[in-house]
Amino acid sequence: MKNKTMASSSTVAIPAVRGAILLLAVVIFLGNIMMWIIMPTDTYYNDWLLHILAATNSTFFGIQGPIMLDFTFPILFIAILGCLYLHLGNKLQPNFTPRNKKLRFATKPMIVKGLGIVTLTELALFTLFIALCVWYFADYIRHWFKQALQRSIDKDEKLWQTKLDRVGIVTGVTGNLCLTFVFYPVTRSSSILRMLGLTYESSIKYHVWIGNLAMLLFTAHGFLYILYWILTHQLSQMLQWGDHYVSNIAGEICLVCGLCLWITSYPKLRRKLFELFLYTHYLYIPFIIFFVLHIGIGFATIMLPGFYLFLIDRYLRFLQSRDNVRLVSARVLPCRTVELNFSKTPGLSYNPTSTIFVNVPTISKMQWHPFTVTSSSNLEPQVLSVVIKCEGNWTKKLYDVVSSPSPADRLHVSIEGPYGPSTTHFLRNDMLVLISGGSGITPFISIIRELIFIKSTLKCKTPKILIIPIFKNSSNLSILDLILPNSTTPSINSHNLDLQIEAYITREKGHPEHKPQTLIRTVWFKPNSSDKPVSPTLGPNSWLWLAAIISSSFVIFLILLGTFNQYVVYPIDRNTNKLYSFTKKGSMNMLLVCFSIVVAASGAFMWNKKQNAKEAKRIQDMEESATSRSSSDSSYGQEDIEMESVSLQATVKSINVHYAQRPDLKRILLEVKESNVGVLASGPKKMREDVAEICSSVHAENLHYESISFTW
Repeated sequence: MKNKTMASSSTVAIPAVRGAILLLAVVIFLGNIMMWIIMPTDTYYNDWLLHILAATNSTFFGIQGPIMLDFTFPILFIAILGCLYLHLGNKLQPNFTPRNKKLRFATKPMIVKGLGIVTLTELALFTLFIALCVWYFADYIRHWFKQALQRSIDKDEKLWQTKLDRVGIVTGVTGNLCLTFVFYPVTRSSSILRMLGLTYESSIKYHVWIGNLAMLLFTAHGFLYILYWILTHQLSQMLQWGDHYVSNIAGEICLVCGLCLWITSYPKLRRKLFELFLYTHYLYIPFIIFFVLHIGIGFATIMLPGFYLFLIDRYLRFLQSRDNVRLVSARVLPCRTVELNFSKTPGLSYNPTSTIFVNVPTISKMQWHPFTVTSSSNLEPQVLSVVIKCEGNWTKKLYDVVSSPSPADRLHVSIEGPYGPSTTHFLRNDMLVLISGGSGITPFISIIRELIFIKSTLKCKTPKILIIPIFKNSSNLSILDLILPNSTTPSINSHNLDLQIEAYITREKGHPEHKPQTLIRTVWFKPNSSDKPVSPTLGPNSWLWLAAIISSSFVIFLILLGTFNQYVVYPIDRNTNKLYSFTKKGSMNMLLVCFSIVVAASGAFMWNKKQNAKEAKRIQDMEESATSRSSSDSSYGQEDIEMESVSLQATVKSINVHYAQRPDLKRILLEVKESNVGVLASGPKKMREDVAEICSSVHAENLHYESISFTW
């Protein structure tokens, strides 16, 4: 009775604390946005800035101190609050809270040319961001134009030339505003994104939007200055490295790197030359370095928080990727598709639709490819699975290696992740309609397996499920066999689910009877003792560890920066920000940031690695014991194949297959009578847009749309 009372009180207390944390984070963020709004105004320069400088006058941080106080510290504090919010969320049970119908209009999908599928909330926020950029640009222009006449006299140039110079600098300053936000969406383990209910995959489009805007402004900035130098006969300025002011050469190198990034990101070029896109994106490193050297660390500190959080995430990914993971087995499907099964520790939990990045050094040491995790961490506590379909050079090479008649005993594989949503809301629905095209069905496999666990183990009510997979050929039907866990998972009655599958084959008029049935083939690997099970990088309390890394690394950075400024910079510069080399100061700041993150993150990683090693040893012993028992059974491999083929046959009997046609999605969706229907679409862009358009109609008030895609 006492335990029930404690559980009940925690059920009430945790949401209340999470709500307070979220409210505090929103208030701090609004305050940070207010600083961006007030920054270009006369009020800021003539009043606020003077008081801030007077109150924070310090030999330890100089002009950089108040900038970090206004723009860096609030965002890092929000990230720490996000970690606490998510840690508390891990203690909550599955979410049965019904949707708020009054707010449905805010999440209703719409198709916007150039932006794709967006909700009203996304469109409103992006419009507000554009408005902030316009305000920032316009008020800075007004501020600088007031001084243009005197500046033109001092520089002995025409007034319009001075104004051209000022427009050029304000264009670059506005680009810095965009750069401040461009790294948040690509921070894979971002606590800020998760706190807002976003995932890394769904946020990529924000990175694309803001990145395009930033490069448009930076390109205009560079063009305007080249034009200004030509018109004022100062073209030699292009070769100037200003050690106590703006370095033009650094800016030009930065712009060239940015243009390479931007051009190769063009959608058609990216799809045709993915490897070129991937490799040129590493130019973000020299881009940032020369950006800091171009404008100086004082002004660059404004964009520091987003990049700082990205660096922490990037370094933790680097540490995780150094280990080879234990690839236990693979299932080769007739449709040129493979399922890879990795060993994992039971302490690693993730939600459906999560993704991992896979690297196979024997194919390419540089390339990391994202794949949806198809296993359920609850249903399959010791296995992590991904399904990979041959659709490019890298995947074709992997398929050839795994499907070879004599495959290797071991395959070197490293992974990063998994990354996924902090919560799922599938149980809010009376019915789920899952629409997929081709390999887009893979996210739905993890959803079905999770619902099998909830229905069979937790004895909770689950929604009705209608799956509408669309394939080109009937051989792809074998992917449906993966909806059920593989034979190593304890038998669970999946028929408890109210599951209906309506499959569509678009390029065949009927099942090819003359074609012999090809069974799924299982390939078993023999991992080395050095291969590690997939485990949480920062342990079971990963969000608390991330909060500790963010806070401790920033404290280390402040101590080192204060020491450097006090004993190296201040004796020369005396807080004038004019005498000490901008290049040396910027370079030292970048080194201190990297050093602080490496120290804090390495310490946390190594501590948790020791804890994970014990669990990894136990799993390795269990696998070796199972392997020795199976090797004594000569018919083991054949039995496994037959058992899995029975699973496929049982699944096919429970579905309707429609040949030589595409589904009438509008009719199917509008005929659904349940009052609360979750509609998930995964696959080609055109298909997702068609589904979104149907769900946005006035006749579809019961349909709630969600798109699942990973777009680089």
